[in-house]
Amino acid sequence: MIPKIETASANEIQALQESELAKTLQYVSQNSAYYKRLFADKDIDISSIKSVEDLRQIPVTTKAELQAFNDDFLCVPTTEIIDYATTSGTLGDPVTFGLTDKDLDRLAYNEAISFDCAGIKHGDIVQLMTTIDRRFMAGLAYFLGLRKMKVGVIRVGAGIPELQWDSIRKYKPTYLITVPSFLLKLIEYAEAHDIDYKNSGVRGAVCIGEALREQDFSDSTLSRKIAEKWEINLYSTYASTEMATAFTECEFHVGGHHHPELIVVETVDDENNAVADGEPGELVITNLGVEGMPLIRFKTGDIVQLHREPCQCGRNTLRVGPVLGRKQQMIKYKGTTLYPPAMTNVLNDFENIDMHVIEISTNDLGTDEIVIKLAVKEQSEHFLREIKDHFRAKLRVTPRLEFTTKEALSPVVFNPMSRKPITFFDFRK
Repeated sequence: MIPKIETASANEIQALQESELAKTLQYVSQNSAYYKRLFADKDIDISSIKSVEDLRQIPVTTKAELQAFNDDFLCVPTTEIIDYATTSGTLGDPVTFGLTDKDLDRLAYNEAISFDCAGIKHGDIVQLMTTIDRRFMAGLAYFLGLRKMKVGVIRVGAGIPELQWDSIRKYKPTYLITVPSFLLKLIEYAEAHDIDYKNSGVRGAVCIGEALREQDFSDSTLSRKIAEKWEINLYSTYASTEMATAFTECEFHVGGHHHPELIVVETVDDENNAVADGEPGELVITNLGVEGMPLIRFKTGDIVQLHREPCQCGRNTLRVGPVLGRKQQMIKYKGTTLYPPAMTNVLNDFENIDMHVIEISTNDLGTDEIVIKLAVKEQSEHFLREIKDHFRAKLRVTPRLEFTTKEALSPVVFNPMSRKPITFFDFRK
């Protein structure tokens, strides 16, 4: 089911992107109150924008502008909206997106070709271990994509290992869609209840929200821990509500494949200048083919690297590497630049750690302070020193570490109002 454009030449891909980009710019200039105003205020002639490089004539759109002018981005009457989705609000107030019938078809197409990257085919059965309610776009997108592929779906939702295993044993899914750390909880439950999970029929898992790969595409600690226990294929997928498009790994696990018919991607530095491929930069996206609320040059906040060398799978599209971190979550600590995922990777090396929370604040000197609260199976000064030494070896610095209890952290990490575990809190001024 690989779209022809994804195996086409670089010139053909570029031509398609330029054609679709022209349509999108024309569309927002006629229908988006926000972009009409922006183009007029900045005296931008959209007919002069012929290429992705020309897009730099247009200022970036930020999350702050989406929050401040949410309704002005809508391009259709509310009578045309079929589904209302909101962002997770990870870095601020949630933003509402209205999706038309055409947008839902586009969402289904995106997920269908993305799941195809991960090897899911007609005849498979997929257990959906993410929420599909609470105005969550991803869960709905997964369902729509699998339905388009004529793949069976078991909508179990998040959490509850006992219910997950009841469904796995009854319906025999071949793939799971889940947060990867939850796979470890499934394994732990199976081992405690004598479930033969290695012969359950599950062949693979499409994983969201947590890193499976390092920047060089080697397996992350989390990925290795899962593989040591359960030999299933793990595929990383990366998306957001604003992108309405997914970047999913193929079987060669060298980054999430770009769908050029759906989205334009750039990476920029702090001054919004383009960065070289292979260098980290903030991902900036422009939606193609979105009807309800398309975005032009939206800064996602995610720091990634783009890779353009050909992939062995036959796709000639660029690939988005693992997310290094969130721009607004960057920490300067004792002269070292850190992102929360790097600290989480260090903590994942220890079986003794059940749960953790990373808290960032501003100290009396006006600099960043890090406190990591740990719920562990067995507390000891020796173990604390071991963790500190590992931080120094991996990241060159050691944050303040505090032991606490699983009971104290669980309500914080697994907040019932959140769609995913929360392990990072930014209290900086």
